[in-house]
Amino acid sequence: MSQNFQPPTPTPYTEAPAPAPARRGNVGLGVVAAVVAGLIGAAAYGGIMYAMDRERAFGAIAVGLLVGFAAGKLGGRNPVLPAVAGLVSIGGIYLGKMFLFALALADLNKVGMTEVIDKIGIGGLNDIVKESMDGWAYLYIGISVLVAIGATKKAND
Repeated sequence: MSQNFQPPTPTPYTEAPAPAPARRGNVGLGVVAAVVAGLIGAAAYGGIMYAMDRERAFGAIAVGLLVGFAAGKLGGRNPVLPAVAGLVSIGGIYLGKMFLFALALADLNKVGMTEVIDKIGIGGLNDIVKESMDGWAYLYIGISVLVAIGATKKAND
């Protein structure tokens, strides 16, 4: 026995299907991604600047882009992430300068980097970086912060 069944015809009052929920970013994941990208950027910044024997703005731009993109892509549109990316890019540039001086001292004394860190310590490297800060270094840090903020916002567009 078969029955003839006709589905009801849609009326103008039929509800539309609910839209899919918007993807919300994970702020914690964005912060972790920014920190990891900052550490990677610091190593690259210090190594490239050591190989070039000088600082350049493109290194700061690259650190800012890397940090901002990682935070924005994995963290979503949270308004806290651009500020976090800016702060992490400052740390990335600063750690990159510490790495640069550690590499330079290791090469100058013909020893390994671990021996340099054992002899003068992180505090000694910090003192060297603080003494080396000039107007250009602050400009590069500012550029990196602006690029990180912009990249975080742009990564979600």
